[in-house]
Amino acid sequence: MSRPAIFAETMTPIAVDPSQPMSRPAPSSRRRRARELRAVLRPFLASAPRRLALGAAMAALTVLAGMALLGLSGWFITATAIAGASVTTALMFDVFMPSAGIRLLALGRTASRYGERLVTHDATFAALADLRERLFRGWARPDAARQLLARPARLLFRLTADIDALESLYLRLLVPALAALGAALLAGIVLGAMQLWLGIGLALWLVAAGWGIAWTVARLAHPAAVRRAQAIESLRQRTVDLVAGQTELAMAGRLGAQCDALAAADARLARADRALNRLETGAGFAFGIAGTLTLTAVLLAVGLLVDRGLIGVPAATLALLIALTATEPFAALRRGALEAGRTWLAVRRLAPRMTGGDLALTAPGPTTFAVSLDHLSAAHAGSRVDALCDVSLIVGAGERVALIGVSGAGKSTLLAAITGELAPQSGHARAPALCLLTQRTELFQDSLRDNLRLADASADDARLWDVLDAAGLAGDIRSTARGLDTPLGEGGLGLSGGQLRRLALARLLLRDVPLWLLDEPTEALDAGIAHDVLQRLCAQADGRTLIVATHLRREAEITDRLLRMQDGRIVANLRRGTPEFKAALLTLRAD
Repeated sequence: MSRPAIFAETMTPIAVDPSQPMSRPAPSSRRRRARELRAVLRPFLASAPRRLALGAAMAALTVLAGMALLGLSGWFITATAIAGASVTTALMFDVFMPSAGIRLLALGRTASRYGERLVTHDATFAALADLRERLFRGWARPDAARQLLARPARLLFRLTADIDALESLYLRLLVPALAALGAALLAGIVLGAMQLWLGIGLALWLVAAGWGIAWTVARLAHPAAVRRAQAIESLRQRTVDLVAGQTELAMAGRLGAQCDALAAADARLARADRALNRLETGAGFAFGIAGTLTLTAVLLAVGLLVDRGLIGVPAATLALLIALTATEPFAALRRGALEAGRTWLAVRRLAPRMTGGDLALTAPGPTTFAVSLDHLSAAHAGSRVDALCDVSLIVGAGERVALIGVSGAGKSTLLAAITGELAPQSGHARAPALCLLTQRTELFQDSLRDNLRLADASADDARLWDVLDAAGLAGDIRSTARGLDTPLGEGGLGLSGGQLRRLALARLLLRDVPLWLLDEPTEALDAGIAHDVLQRLCAQADGRTLIVATHLRREAEITDRLLRMQDGRIVANLRRGTPEFKAALLTLRAD
């Protein structure tokens, strides 16, 4: 397959008025959003559950170790200073256990920080890779290839930018939220050991203030984050269009307009960035205020406890330092909150494709036929007219059938229905594993070897030379300086039309499948090359079922049965050896 060019496409923006507050979603909308989130979050968490859980646990451990390190250090310094006030207390004070604990916490925090970064990012990459595979499977359904050709940029962004946006869901939302919750619980436990009401109040305040600020920032940042994501997509599309299509744009006099559109997309991105930067500054200020209020309240509370003689000064120092560090993990939610709108947009886009449905195409059971169509009707997307109308057909195993008829009769559409590329509106299609050879040979800008191995990644060089020899291309490739390492340009640039067709045949031969579908396989080839390609194809197709869509006599002559199509229906079934078969051949275009 060749890499699709990125064409301009109309984006579908989400209408958001930044001047108006976001309204609370209706219950049905909330249920829909919950379903979408589950559709993405469930496979995300199921891809590497142990690593994801371990990463979150290590992130929480790092936060707790940091809090404990600072708190114990403050307690130790204060207690040592007080103990040193007199010789008696100085001799009795144990400096070894606290200092050992401080060293242990310092080393442990460093190790857990390294492990947390390693495990969380490894787990995230594994989860994103699994989601990309699921997304591919979600695309492996009827009409997928047509959507890819019609909207290559959109699907490319789903696979790259949207999947990457889910990184924030784990690294910048779930993990920091859990770590912050752990910090609030630790602070509550430490201060609760001094005074129960103080511990409970601090824990509740930290959770309410920290998560509340993050939630508010996420709501306020949602419109700007969505606009930023759409602006980036538009900027990328228009940049690629400008670079790849500059010749066509210049000839059409649209080069200046394209540059203006590119500048407009860049301006929209800059405005969204400024809005998010203002919100980030405001979020930092809000978390700072919350931290100051927390520290002030704890200072007053522990001062009261010290005054009443309920705790000592070292314990008060411990409480202050724990409260000081407890707000920092909540501040780490700021970046995730700012990106939450982009992440949610990605969830909305990906959720419908995260679960691949059953294809209309199903494999036949232990029968003697290769293809079975039962009252099949189908229409192209957006069309109200049936492209196939109540088609029933049985093709026997090993049979060779040609689909003939004028352009638009439904030949290629019928092949699309057999492959499962076109979803039926009624009826069903049954077929075994198959290969489709179209008029166009899809090739990457890569070596000849790697283009061949798209059909069979395990094929060694000996196998590749065998199929090239069978396709009549081995001599041409051996005459080149680099052989199988010969680089090909986009779409097979560097090979002639006949060589491209032979290369397509060689790649077809690498697929050991019982059914070959051929859509005008020798169209646009001169007669000599076309007949040679057909002879080689027939020689290698022994035992396989062939279905050929054609309007050329030379291609129909290799088959045993002709099916004439008209307006999406099979109107004639002609077998070799009958006068009607010969008469139908004469109506086809000669060489």
